[in-house]
Amino acid sequence: MSPRQSQTTRALLCSVCADLDFYQIFLNGIPEKKDIPLDFLSSILKKSYQCSFCRLISFHVRRTWTLDKFPHIDISGIECRMFTKHCGCLQLATYPPSTFRCHRLFITAEGIEDLWKRYPAFRVAGGLNIHLMEEDAFKFGRPTDLHCRRLKNTVDVNLVKKWIKLCHESHGDTCKSLSRIGEHDNRKLPGFVRVVDVISMAVVPAPSGCIGAEYWTTKDNITERGLPGGLNTAKLPDTITDSLLFVRQLGERYIWIDALCIIQDNLQDKFAQIHDMDLVYGLSYLTIIAAGGTTARDPLPGCRPQTRTQQHIEVVQGLHLYAAPPRLKDALALSAWNTRCWTYQEIYFTGQQVYFECQFDVLCEDTIAESKCDSTSFLKMSRAEYFPQSVEPFTCYMTAVRQCTQRNLTVETDVVDALTGVTNALAKSFGLGNPARVFHYGMMLTDLHHALLWQHHPHTPRTRRSLLDGCSLPWPSWTWATWRGAVDYMAEHRYLKTPTVDDWLVNHFARPSVVELFVDPWYIVDHSGDIVQLDRGIYIFSSTRDYRPDGDDPRHHFAIARRRGEESIASVHHGLFDILSASSPPTWVGTVVLPLDVAPPTSLEFIVLSRTGMLGACDEERLESYFECLLHVMAVSQNEGLMEPWIASRAEEKVVFLR
Repeated sequence: MSPRQSQTTRALLCSVCADLDFYQIFLNGIPEKKDIPLDFLSSILKKSYQCSFCRLISFHVRRTWTLDKFPHIDISGIECRMFTKHCGCLQLATYPPSTFRCHRLFITAEGIEDLWKRYPAFRVAGGLNIHLMEEDAFKFGRPTDLHCRRLKNTVDVNLVKKWIKLCHESHGDTCKSLSRIGEHDNRKLPGFVRVVDVISMAVVPAPSGCIGAEYWTTKDNITERGLPGGLNTAKLPDTITDSLLFVRQLGERYIWIDALCIIQDNLQDKFAQIHDMDLVYGLSYLTIIAAGGTTARDPLPGCRPQTRTQQHIEVVQGLHLYAAPPRLKDALALSAWNTRCWTYQEIYFTGQQVYFECQFDVLCEDTIAESKCDSTSFLKMSRAEYFPQSVEPFTCYMTAVRQCTQRNLTVETDVVDALTGVTNALAKSFGLGNPARVFHYGMMLTDLHHALLWQHHPHTPRTRRSLLDGCSLPWPSWTWATWRGAVDYMAEHRYLKTPTVDDWLVNHFARPSVVELFVDPWYIVDHSGDIVQLDRGIYIFSSTRDYRPDGDDPRHHFAIARRRGEESIASVHHGLFDILSASSPPTWVGTVVLPLDVAPPTSLEFIVLSRTGMLGACDEERLESYFECLLHVMAVSQNEGLMEPWIASRAEEKVVFLR
């Protein structure tokens, strides 16, 4: 580079970025322990109009942090720092040695943890990856492997075909979804399942190996739509018309779309179709996922010109650098789409590009990562959810419930139907039996002692879902499906202390523990109206100490009071309340954990369900460390009014009917 060119390049950078040698950084890398401070984020945003590298960072922040939704947020304490990450290698046996594998820049935001606690949505605004474009790979004596390529204005259909072919040739039958729902599952699609023929533009019976993807098909138009040309695309929203176009471009003929292939006002047809969703998706050739929009009216980004965000590339010290969009897992977290976890090959349309995922690989338009070898591509680290997520069935169920209840459904009562494909696949994969007997209103009956321990997501209104006309009975109150909004399963330790920055991670992956049951047996009213006893399965029991207050009166009145000294933090949604006797002066007899976003009751009766397996819990004010003295309880009411007294000092055996 000539002195004049060097002077021009420096003029395009701020003083901080001009002092960096980007060629050496991409050549040799920067270990995370030796990360480089760049500047405070607020300063970088201000410098973006004059500095090309600051502009890359600013573009990412404005694209993913949605600062316009938080106009009063204080970002003055956030400092950006930079180190490099390996991109991996496509040809492990031959080229290149580890010292010559390409790097990508990774920009972190130090101090963002405080924002995570105040604004949970910021957890998906991860670090920024800045990549070197393929045209500059030769400057480092490297192949273009895992460098970034320029995107077209529309989806490169030939590239998508290449991905599908590569999966078929390299992974074979081992990549099929059938291996996930049972190796010996030879079921076929039932004859009543319909698909859209994108050639004749008609709704027809489904052949094998179609593609799975509102507008609604009803009893009035199903006959017309079954005729060639009977599906009028002028009445269909953009997501659907683009999906039909994409299937034709792939050279395929059939696609299953729920709103078109299910008769929406025929409950019998809807019930039959929905209860085979695991087959519809599991046996499909490919699944199209519209992760780039919020409604069916939004186009599939990239199917037509001017429908997706263009790449942002800057020239920095003679190198073409690209601010990569969030990778697959983060892109889905930013979208309104909720993952379906029992499919085979999936194509994700996001606002920036298309991703392809199978059981073994993740590929995308902007990165050269196609390989017949078992590569170490960094893209594999960005996998979406896959099935099963665990070798333990309840953990898979718990994850699915968390995801499903976050969705905004057009018809509220579809919440159980939306989970049916997952529950069917769970029952098949783990050999749990007939799904209709294993799951009841979305609840996992084979693990009911855990399934009952769901909690409303903080700040979710405690209101029932609106039922469709014709529902003779309300849904039972003990199932999460009855209530609007997101629910969660939280480990008991989450309630006992003020959470640290990383506690949300532990809470997200942990599940409530049970070591002893106090309800035996359970009965349930089945679909035929008969009362049947549930099979409890195998449980673990442990010896414990029992605490009872003094006194002979079997029933006592207690008061509750928020524990003194507990901090009110936005991220803390439950509080410790002291249980006080009615004597004068009142004495402490126990502790109860209650949500803080609803007023605590003055009196209540509850069922003691089980004892937790938490070890080493400690009540610093009252007791020393003790073991397994935490109980899971369920509050109950009668005739919509709370029962008195609030608690009884001794247990009272009683048969309780839960509505």
